[in-house]
Amino acid sequence: MFRYSVQYIRASQKCGRIFCLSALARHLDTKAFSGFVVTFNQLKCAKIKPLFNLCNCRTMFIQTQETPNPNSLKFLPGTQVLEPGQTIDFPNIGAAQCSPLAKMIFRIEGVKAVFFGSDFITVTKQDDDVEWKLLKPDIFATIMDFFASGLPVVTDAKPSGDTQINEDDDEIVQMIKELLDTRIRPTVQEDGGDVLFVDFKDGILRLKMQGSCSSCPSSIVTLKNGVQNMMQFYIPEVLSVEQIDDEGEKLSEKIFKEFEQIKQKEKNKTD
Repeated sequence: MFRYSVQYIRASQKCGRIFCLSALARHLDTKAFSGFVVTFNQLKCAKIKPLFNLCNCRTMFIQTQETPNPNSLKFLPGTQVLEPGQTIDFPNIGAAQCSPLAKMIFRIEGVKAVFFGSDFITVTKQDDDVEWKLLKPDIFATIMDFFASGLPVVTDAKPSGDTQINEDDDEIVQMIKELLDTRIRPTVQEDGGDVLFVDFKDGILRLKMQGSCSSCPSSIVTLKNGVQNMMQFYIPEVLSVEQIDDEGEKLSEKIFKEFEQIKQKEKNKTD
């Protein structure tokens, strides 16, 4: 169920940037909200002259949905993000070079990871100390600015082809991939994440969790009680299901955190 929603009405690019969306959102949204609409009256109260008579208006309705991971939030811009069935994971800023949108979101302080689905964007914040009420206005503004620009979401996209059945896959692997693609991935994607096939050997099925599921406290429970039970019910050859982590992603994340700490120290010195 959608908990929060926001609707911004802004002028088209022909008249330039009339006001800062994030600043306006903070001005209007000082408490937890169930939804708000930026209207002409609110613009007057904020002492901002809209000048909407100079150009056409455009509207974008962005909804948010909570995920099982409290540090991840699912944003639904109401427009297509990727092709149906396609997902792309950006666990760190280094992996986001193929996506102008992901790079823009990573520039927001406090963002740890970004994940794209066909019609949603999952953003994961760095830790519990970073509050969503401070992050959301900047994320809303960034998503809106990007889709208004007309730029491509990705410049070199590769769909998640891990569940694609290959000619050299044996019968069990084909069954595993089909079950993942038809029964498991759609459910996981509803929670703002994805699950990828890695390999199957000696009865051990190894999977990789992405998006909101990658750092979710309940991901192990989901993997064992949900995925493993379903796999073993339909495919008895699966003895166990394990989650793997990408060591390269961990290293990149560590370097990124160290860089953020250095920037924060320099900022504190100048203040």
